[in-house]
Amino acid sequence: MTQGICYNTEYMGLMDNLKQLGDLKKMRDQAMEVQKKLAGIKITVEHKGVTVVMTADQKVVSISGDMDPQKVTEAVNESLKQSQKVAAEEMRPLMGGMGLPGA
Repeated sequence: MTQGICYNTEYMGLMDNLKQLGDLKKMRDQAMEVQKKLAGIKITVEHKGVTVVMTADQKVVSISGDMDPQKVTEAVNESLKQSQKVAAEEMRPLMGGMGLPGA
């Protein structure tokens, strides 16, 4: 007589779901840490006589210098580009842990 092994697949599925929830919480916590770090990084861009200070989470801290609307727009856009580069660099380790391409 052969004895079979009986698995409670419902229980195993629940355990897999709990592990996934734990993984999601860990990723969320890591993302929140990165967000706090980005908020603390200040980027200063001087462009055509306009100085923009922006955090890496893309919050404008200050704008000074020539207040010509076109120049301000260009300087803010350049600041956004720089903040995106910094944010991407800071998030690279987090993305690598997700197995995403290019990380």
